[in-house]
Amino acid sequence: MSHNIELQEGALIISDAHYSTARPKLLSLIKDIHSKKIITPQLILMGDIFDALFIQVPKTQENNREMIELLNEISEEIELIYLEGNHDFNLQNIFLNAKVISLKEQPIICSFQDKKVALAHGDFDIGVSYQIYTAFIRNSLVLNVLNIINSLTNNFILTKLDSYLDEKDDCKEFIGFETYTQGRRLDTFGCKYFIEGHYHQNKSFSFSKLNYINLAAFACNQRYFTVKSTKDNELVIDENIYVEI
Repeated sequence: MSHNIELQEGALIISDAHYSTARPKLLSLIKDIHSKKIITPQLILMGDIFDALFIQVPKTQENNREMIELLNEISEEIELIYLEGNHDFNLQNIFLNAKVISLKEQPIICSFQDKKVALAHGDFDIGVSYQIYTAFIRNSLVLNVLNIINSLTNNFILTKLDSYLDEKDDCKEFIGFETYTQGRRLDTFGCKYFIEGHYHQNKSFSFSKLNYINLAAFACNQRYFTVKSTKDNELVIDENIYVEI
């Protein structure tokens, strides 16, 4: 699928919220966007917005019904761009009005002013074994079988998954992250900026041909981001901390 995306001044970016009953804070922010208490011309979701959401398992949609409905209503008024993560995928038929970017399409190359900007959830280049795993877990047949087993066992699989994810530490520091990032050769995509989530590090690096930004996980500290420009039309990603009032 072809996507022609231009980042807009004032666009709002959210990454790695891992929304669930254990981490419900994103709902208030989305409600504020829906009610226009927070104004933005464009909403960009960078993946792992939900802790578990895939169309082949209806229970994951049932568990997230309110959030799904709000996002669908928001997408009727502003551009919603959703980069699938490793916790939320096969989403196009859930978010019909959104531009849903699958893993195989990432990084997606966007424009901002006269600059090229790459966006990705962040797990597109981890390795062959991971690529095999992601292809397997996204397979419709596999998910349909898992859904049948889950239904026959009174949601045993999802319950165990939720328990595991609730206990997982999403906010630990990645020691050596700058060296790891530089070794990925992200400058080969020909972009001046590369923005991604997944690693939850909230760090930026300037390499010789690339400005790299790893976004904070909303799940860790309720941080979200706003796209702005300087007087020289350089891209700036402003950090905001959401406080529910």
